[in-house]
Amino acid sequence: MQVSDFAQPFHTLEGSVGVLFCHGFTGSPWSLREWATVTADAGYRVSLPRLPGHGTSWEELNLTGWRDWYATVERAFAELRASCDAVFVTGLSMGGALALRLAEKHPDEVAGLVLVNPAVLGYPKMRAVPVVSKVRASAKAIGSDIAAEHIDEFAYERTPLKAAHSMMRMWVDVRACLDLVSCPLLLFRSSTDHVVPAASTAFVRSHVSSDEITERVLDRSYHVATMDHDKEQIFTESLEFFARHSR
Repeated sequence: MQVSDFAQPFHTLEGSVGVLFCHGFTGSPWSLREWATVTADAGYRVSLPRLPGHGTSWEELNLTGWRDWYATVERAFAELRASCDAVFVTGLSMGGALALRLAEKHPDEVAGLVLVNPAVLGYPKMRAVPVVSKVRASAKAIGSDIAAEHIDEFAYERTPLKAAHSMMRMWVDVRACLDLVSCPLLLFRSSTDHVVPAASTAFVRSHVSSDEITERVLDRSYHVATMDHDKEQIFTESLEFFARHSR
């Protein structure tokens, strides 16, 4: 299956401090590309992998599961750890759950987390996914929830339900071990988010063991805030966070 041009991964090879970027469900590296580029320009070694089944077709995504996605980010994390003095992990939406699982599994190796509208809980309508996924392949799309006009995330036109069910199983796993997360945490939450409820970020904040937790509420952006009106705030504050915790 051919990978779309906008979904290509992005990596740089210079810098003693690494930053791993984890994109969201049905999206692609495109949603984080500008953030990753700004971070690389600031001197950090950047890794923005494409998760299996993403950037091709929703049908292919239905053939993958959360363990495939996690294996990809864990491999990218190991590559950064092998060449960097410190590694930070960022995540958008489901990418936030993947980032949290990395911090759970590698508590002494993740220097800090920057999460944007992290998904570990869904809206009530998602409760039907485990049943519906047995009889339907897909549902209405969830991508490109962006307040800014003429900005496209280029997410899938349909939501693959088998893959969505797998994501929900990952959430259970991540939620159960959040107390293992002890690194500094910077959270960005959009006040209006049509994809992930505010309760998801609140659950993360109240269950991790981190001594330092900073939450910023974004009033001008929807779910894909990394491409929305408040993106510059995310870029600026994350760079400040990386600099502060890598000294």
